[in-house]
Amino acid sequence: MGRLIIVSNRLPITVTGSGDEIEVVPSAGGLATGLASVHEGCESLWVGWSGLDANASPEARDSLQTQLKERRLVEVPLSADEVSVYYEHIANGVLWPIFHDQLERLPNVIEGWDTYEAVNERYADMIAACARPGDTVWVHDFQLMRVPTLLRERLPGVRIGFFLHIPFPNPEIFFALPRRQWLVEGMLGADLIGFHTRRYRGHFTAALRRLLGIEMHRDTIAYDGRNIGLGIFPMGVDGNSFAERASERKVVAEMARLRADRGICLLVGIDRLDYSKGLPRRLLAFERLLTTHPEWLERIRLVQVAVPSRETLPAYKSVRRNVEELVGRINGRFGTHRWTPIRYINRTVSSTILSALYGAADVLLVTPLRDGMNLVAKEFVAARTDGDGVLVLSEFAGAADELTRAVMVNPYDVDGMAESFDYALRMPVDERRERMQSLRAHVMSHDVSGWARGFLDQLGGGV
Repeated sequence: MGRLIIVSNRLPITVTGSGDEIEVVPSAGGLATGLASVHEGCESLWVGWSGLDANASPEARDSLQTQLKERRLVEVPLSADEVSVYYEHIANGVLWPIFHDQLERLPNVIEGWDTYEAVNERYADMIAACARPGDTVWVHDFQLMRVPTLLRERLPGVRIGFFLHIPFPNPEIFFALPRRQWLVEGMLGADLIGFHTRRYRGHFTAALRRLLGIEMHRDTIAYDGRNIGLGIFPMGVDGNSFAERASERKVVAEMARLRADRGICLLVGIDRLDYSKGLPRRLLAFERLLTTHPEWLERIRLVQVAVPSRETLPAYKSVRRNVEELVGRINGRFGTHRWTPIRYINRTVSSTILSALYGAADVLLVTPLRDGMNLVAKEFVAARTDGDGVLVLSEFAGAADELTRAVMVNPYDVDGMAESFDYALRMPVDERRERMQSLRAHVMSHDVSGWARGFLDQLGGGV
């Protein structure tokens, strides 16, 4: 059996240091964590961008290549200009908002498709150069939607899988993209295309019907003389890892500090600072809760972690200002000399703090306006080895299809969210535990290894 070649925009590492002295360390979270066990557990290569500018010094690049080779990582070098156009402008400035139903954020003029194509061609060239007969290629996400077809042109016989980690939008929104058919045709170079939910696959098949007149039959479509599978594979987390970390001494000590204010119930939010996460509406709902239920004054606190993201883009600068203004206004309006309603953390937190927040939360708030899956919700459930805690979950997160015993909310309904927060805070212990028991049973039995194994088995490149 051949090797597995994993392909993603970024390699699962972070390059630290400066000048000629650099060090490669593993990245945490998202795809890097999700596929780490797959990469480590089989003979595989991982192709992607390292994060180091292609114009770095020869010494830095030599050091990087040595460290990457030790980890079976293969770099696709990208210049600062390419990253600016392909990644920041097209991927994050055009595709991301459309795929998250943010049509009003589409730029008036879209330039840079040629750079997006050129970078995707660079990835396809690198994969083709690395591949051996019998290898299986697994391409990931919206930054690389053209790679499957470009690779098919170079290696007609290779098995190619493509997984979309974000939602596929309703065709009425997707069709606003000038290159809509071109993007879909890029995905159709794969033998198997995976989605988190049935809804996303349904949107994709509706787009195929209107663009190309293609119909799906028994989870398969016929295109260009090939049969292409369209599968539903909800991504999980490494549940055992989060469960084990919950009992570590450092985590337990940090949880005790978070719970030091006896009588204070903790609502916790952990998100990237992205407009798709719905943070302003969540804060407005928290403000509404304090207004309509003043009995919670000085009895609850919201701990909101907002990890910086894509800070060079104007839309992200705007959402950061909005969130900071709301936090300041709410704390100023309701805070007292002994109580601050919101504790706002605008930075990346360590795995120890993350696990402590999961363990200390009376209520975890996951209220995105639209989210492909949202693994934070599943991490929280896995971490709650005590069988307690309440998950409040947006019905527009992919995870809502599976985590049906969460308290579901419409993130656009501020008043409704406020009442759901109140309901979650007042929930009797027996109901809390019954809901969490059901959630944990699902999360622990549908982990990230099972997700990867299911996709690769169907593709024909099982590990």
